[in-house]
Amino acid sequence: MKHVYEALNWASSFLREAGRDENAGELLLRHHLKMGRATLLSNLRLVLSDEQQQAFKSHVLKHAEGIPVQYLIGYEEFYGRKFNVNEEVLIPRPETEELVEGILQRTVHHFHGSEKLQVVDVGTGSGAIAITLALENSRFDVAAIDIAEESLRIAKQNGEELGARVRWLHGDLLAPIAMDSEMKKIDILVSNPPYIPDEEIETLSPVVKDHEPMRALAGGKDGLDFYRRLIHDMQALLNPTALIAFEIGAGQGQDVKSLLEQALPLAKVEIVFDINGKDRMVYALVGDSPR
Repeated sequence: MKHVYEALNWASSFLREAGRDENAGELLLRHHLKMGRATLLSNLRLVLSDEQQQAFKSHVLKHAEGIPVQYLIGYEEFYGRKFNVNEEVLIPRPETEELVEGILQRTVHHFHGSEKLQVVDVGTGSGAIAITLALENSRFDVAAIDIAEESLRIAKQNGEELGARVRWLHGDLLAPIAMDSEMKKIDILVSNPPYIPDEEIETLSPVVKDHEPMRALAGGKDGLDFYRRLIHDMQALLNPTALIAFEIGAGQGQDVKSLLEQALPLAKVEIVFDINGKDRMVYALVGDSPR
C-alpha cells in the first residue's frame, strides 16, 4: 500500500471486516500526513514513506482492536477548535456542540445588559464546554469543576493552548462552589454528567465501554443520579435570574424536566431534540425579569 489510495482502500476494507467505522482510515492518514481532507483527496497517488506506512498501519490495527481514533491521534474537534483528549476524558461529541449553541442563544434573550455572568460547568472533562463558552461570549466568567485531577490537567492544557480564561476547580459536583463563601452565585449552570443507566453499560460499543472513562459514563441505576444531586445542590447557589442547561441521554428528557420542575416550580423548562431527533438537552429558565 505505497500510494495514498491503496492505503485508504486497505484501511477501509480491513476496518469494515473488523466491524469498525471504515472512514476512520481517512482520519488516521490525514493525521499522519498532516493534510486536510481536500488536500489528501487531491494527492491519492502520493507515495508514502516506509515510516508513514508503518505508523498508519499500526494505528489502523489499534483502532480495529477498539481504541478510539481520537485517543490515537490525541485530539477531537469541537466547535471549530482542536481539543486534546486521552483516556482520562470523554471524547467531545457533536451533540454537545448543540448544547453550547443553545446556551449562547438563550443567553441573548434571558440576560440583557452587559455585566459579567457567572457560568459553572460541572464535570468538565476535556474542558470543551467551559472553554468554548469562555471564548464565544466575553460576558461569561467561567468556572469548571471535575472530580478527577487527571481530567483537569487535560482541560487546563486545552484552556492554555486555546487562550481561554477559565477557573479550574477540583471537587465533587458543586462542592467547590458551595464551600467557598466568596464565590459569586451562579447565573448559568451547565453540565453533561454521566447519564447511562448501570445496566446499559455492558451494551455499549467496546470502543466506548473499554476505553472512555467509566466515571464519565455511568449514571446510576436509572442514569439520573447526577441530575438529582445537581438539582438538589444548585438551588441555594443560583441567582434569581438563571439558566440551567443539561445534556441528557435519549429517553431521559421527561424525567429530567420533571426533576427541574419539582425543584423550580416557576421555571420555564424545555426539552430540546438533537440533530438526530433524540431528546438530548433540557434547559430551564429561572426568573421573569431579564438581566
